[in-house]
Amino acid sequence: MAKVAFIGLGVMGYPMAGHLAKAGHHVTVYNRTFAKAEAWVSHHGGGSAAPTPAEAADGCDFVMCCVGDDPDLEAVTTGDNGAFMGMKKDAIFVDHTTASASMARKLSEIAATHQVPFIDAPVSGGQAGAENGALTVMCGGEAAPYAAAEPVIMAYAKACRLMGPSGAGQLTKMVNQICIAGLVQGLAEGLNFAQKAGLDGEAVVDVISKGAAGSWQMENRYKSMLAGEFEFGFAVDWMRKDLRICLTEAQHNGARLPVTALVDQFYGEVQDMGGARWDTSSLIRRLNP
Repeated sequence: MAKVAFIGLGVMGYPMAGHLAKAGHHVTVYNRTFAKAEAWVSHHGGGSAAPTPAEAADGCDFVMCCVGDDPDLEAVTTGDNGAFMGMKKDAIFVDHTTASASMARKLSEIAATHQVPFIDAPVSGGQAGAENGALTVMCGGEAAPYAAAEPVIMAYAKACRLMGPSGAGQLTKMVNQICIAGLVQGLAEGLNFAQKAGLDGEAVVDVISKGAAGSWQMENRYKSMLAGEFEFGFAVDWMRKDLRICLTEAQHNGARLPVTALVDQFYGEVQDMGGARWDTSSLIRRLNP
């Protein structure tokens, strides 16, 4: 079993770190709000909490991280109190934050100056996936560090794959979010149409989910969408952050994302309705304000 640090105990990081502890690893946690790190230790009956990322990383074989955005990620990795300063030579940093590919490449270069391999490893599966240890992890980095880290990552994953060099994990996560955006909008329009047409939404989904229209989003979100309840997953604020990253990257690589750009605007309307913390299925609400 390894000595592992986990930085960032949000709705994803808290259960992910818990799965590492359950797998038998010695886990040291860091969170910006120290009381939450102490609560994690108390909840899991073991491990330890550190007051800085550098102290959390000290002596660890692996340092996992899951924070909010590029600035948060840079703050917990670089500088005197950053994780890179505390990591021993050849310890491996695994970043589960959904961040930009450019930040992944930048931090990989900085980590290399500390002789620390860096793997960008964003996840898909949401809060439920984190809690159930069933995340999908898409990684960018070098093959040897990835091979060493994969068994540790699998404590909270059902699938994990190296997609290419540094940044490839983040680029793959962008593809994931682009696909989700269009799916959720299509589902919202379809369910709204069913309601307007006087159909039984449950019966409609029962039929069409068994055909070509079926999807994870349909299976997991249609009931809450029909009920107008949006407290079950990934928040609109975070989805807009992810779509901003996608749209910015597309400006650099020339990809055309007309539907993604439109859905991003729709999520902006949801925010204006007071739905910043609603889950992403709340797109249906703007069709029935």
